[in-house]
Amino acid sequence: MVQQMVTERRTALVEDLMGRFPQVPREAVLKEDLLRGGMAFDESALSGNEDGDVKPKSYFIFSFDHRTLPELGAAALNRPPEEIVLTGGPYGLRRTVVSVRVNPSSPYVVRAGEDGALGLYLDGARIADVGLPPMPDYYRHTLSNGKSVMEVAPTIQWGYLVYLTVFRVCQYFGAKEECQYCDINHNWRQHKAAGRPYTGVKPVEEVLEALEIIDRHDTARASQAYTLTGGAITSHIGGRDEADFYGHYAKAIEERFPGRWIGKVVAQALPKADVQRFHDYGVRIYHPNFEVWDRRLFELYCPGKERYIGRDEWHRRILDSAEVFGARNVIPNFVAGVEMAEPFGFSSVHEAIESTAEGLRFFMSHGVVPRFTTWCPEPTTPLGKANPQGAPLEYHIRLLETYRATLEDFGLSSPPGYGPPGPGRAVFSVSSFMDSLPAAEPDAEPAAP
Repeated sequence: MVQQMVTERRTALVEDLMGRFPQVPREAVLKEDLLRGGMAFDESALSGNEDGDVKPKSYFIFSFDHRTLPELGAAALNRPPEEIVLTGGPYGLRRTVVSVRVNPSSPYVVRAGEDGALGLYLDGARIADVGLPPMPDYYRHTLSNGKSVMEVAPTIQWGYLVYLTVFRVCQYFGAKEECQYCDINHNWRQHKAAGRPYTGVKPVEEVLEALEIIDRHDTARASQAYTLTGGAITSHIGGRDEADFYGHYAKAIEERFPGRWIGKVVAQALPKADVQRFHDYGVRIYHPNFEVWDRRLFELYCPGKERYIGRDEWHRRILDSAEVFGARNVIPNFVAGVEMAEPFGFSSVHEAIESTAEGLRFFMSHGVVPRFTTWCPEPTTPLGKANPQGAPLEYHIRLLETYRATLEDFGLSSPPGYGPPGPGRAVFSVSSFMDSLPAAEPDAEPAAP
């Protein structure tokens, strides 16, 4: 009875927010709720791993799950899909791509109906048709050493982005250095414990071979960008510092495949000379993620980044990097929702939005357009343990409203390298910021210069 009352309130909350914020697309309201709280999967909706017809979840950097692998049951043995696409239903949803975050306790369930077709159910009612990503041809081929393309170079965002996590752990280590919302190190450990292939440092030769397979079989050219990323490097890997470590992959990719993909790198906020090295290697978009705007929360939630670089220096370096890449091509991410994480976060949605809006105004006033990932409270992280429900849905909806308004105030548009904006067109799957922006002209997204 208690569970029934809770789930009934969920539908009421979602519809209340749709009514209160009509300027935010309905698709974005549902997508944010799925990202912040996860979705459950009936066994009829699981992917079949790499032997099936559905592209499986690759765990490309973080777990993005609300339970550990041993707690996921069937979803740990028979992987869920990488993403789902929602359409139709009583809300008339336009095509909406959502990254899969598994939560067996979620009121949202993906399952087959009586007609055998998959649907998304909330409180027992079917609210959308569900499409699954087809297994791409390039996933059906292996490298010469037997490794799968999915392990070395998975694609996300419905095939738009090749995600190259070339360093699977982070040198910010332990409670005094790890970011308090991040499970990159635990995700590495849980996959190794489960006996899954999960390469710590990916040799550049393997990356190039995987990209050759993708390039050969992606005849529709669905993949249009790659991201080089991984954990922070505070010393060296193989004698290379952070800029040279990530940069030498970009150099090799651009030499082998000149102009094939838009090259992006996620790294710390590095000194201008190091950022120039990224650009010289062929990277065209730089993501020096600022994580959370509030000074006190940055110091508490990102202790390693505060210790090694510091918040003020981090922000200075972001602005300096705009002189190298151009402001439009510097796109720092923040983790939307950790502003409200107990016990240190803001206690009201209004305060949290005001703080984050201050950060948006700061960067956008310099022509830099941040983007955000919707916080998933992974259970092995300090903030996830203390806040299993994440941030309130209203926070996420108001953030979408504030983000779009701030962008318009400064006369800026959606950042490059994320596919098309607009409800029904966006493919960026780990937040709804692209779904909530105005649609551009078809095929109008420019490549980064």
